[in-house]
Amino acid sequence: MKRWAVSRAGAQRRRAARGFTLIEVLITIAIVAILASVAYPSYTDYIRRSHVQEAPSQLMAYRATMEQYYQDHRSYAEGSECGVAVPQGEYFDYSCTTSNAGQAYTATATGAGGTVSGLSYSINQVNQRSSSCSGCAWNFGTVDGLWVLRRP
Repeated sequence: MKRWAVSRAGAQRRRAARGFTLIEVLITIAIVAILASVAYPSYTDYIRRSHVQEAPSQLMAYRATMEQYYQDHRSYAEGSECGVAVPQGEYFDYSCTTSNAGQAYTATATGAGGTVSGLSYSINQVNQRSSSCSGCAWNFGTVDGLWVLRRP
């Protein structure tokens, strides 16, 4: 009879040891929440940096195409428009304006929303680059002479 009582008490202890207490669950949730609050901004910045890469690569390719057009036509313009159609992008909208009777141009990539909203990159015929941020997540003004590709 004593043997039965001991084994029954041992079974109850094993059953009780299998679960988690409310405090343990709440501590685990708090730790996960803290880790998520640290990791999420880093993750969104990582995604933003990957989307930003589209603009410089498209603008550099566009500049090379414009230079080829200039070699053939001795002008960057065709009428009042740039001689080469602007690229189409997933994260940026592209535009091109000419000046100086077709002897100069400025190509611009403007963030089309989402993670790159407010970012703008430009390049001209002499390879002068500039970046600007108006209300974007990286919070910088206008930077002439380079493209800002990550949080300054």
